[in-house]
Amino acid sequence: MIEVAITGACGRMGQRLIALGKQDGGLRIVAAIERPDHEMLYRDAGEVAGIGVIGVPITFDLKVTPKVLIDFAHPAATRHWLKTCRDRGIAMVIGTTGLQPGDHATIDQAAAQIPILQSPNMSLGVAILCKVAAEVAKSLGDDYDIEILEAHHRFKKDAPSGTAMGLADAILKATAKTRDALVYGRAGDEATRKPGEIGMHAMRLGDEIGRHTAYFAALGERLELTHRATNRDTFVLGALRAAKWLAERAPGRYSIADVLGVK
Repeated sequence: MIEVAITGACGRMGQRLIALGKQDGGLRIVAAIERPDHEMLYRDAGEVAGIGVIGVPITFDLKVTPKVLIDFAHPAATRHWLKTCRDRGIAMVIGTTGLQPGDHATIDQAAAQIPILQSPNMSLGVAILCKVAAEVAKSLGDDYDIEILEAHHRFKKDAPSGTAMGLADAILKATAKTRDALVYGRAGDEATRKPGEIGMHAMRLGDEIGRHTAYFAALGERLELTHRATNRDTFVLGALRAAKWLAERAPGRYSIADVLGVK
């Protein structure tokens, strides 16, 4: 049985990781972590997650050494736990969004010593979307306009979403372009589309969990590839599957696509 620790344990994702992780016969939750000033500190993680007592208290530190740490917190906390995992030889699944280029450089460095799976979206379907969108973009070429539209709930802080950027990066790589080709929204008296650019658009709507669409259009036809998340459990199940897969890996940086073998 693979021992796992979960950060952001009282958040929406953290609670579901605890609930579904407890149900998974291949995993054992040994630590549930929150910030030092959290009001739920020292309560049983199972009670907080609504599944009853599981004998794991919410703590601000990590006294045990699990096989894998699953991190759905915020960038500052991720930086702290990344160092902890590197120093103690703990594999790390990172689902935190809003990471900066410097964070990714640090992840690359740590991945030389421990296995790290980092993805802004743990959905298995999104991994397939990125692969298919890249193949479509490469096949259709610059005769087709490409636009990416994402929608999330009103409380999401970063925009465009990390998933939208991951989708864009997959298309850019397939078409030998850089992020210089990305255009974030359009406004003004002269906003005519330029050849080769990729439009990025974000909507924030009520309780929308997550929707991502890649549009490919020419004069006379349009192809739309869409992924809709209807329940956050899809991300949780993806992260738990990733943790079990990562536990057997050598040091390196991995993604959900590696778990599926679709790279």
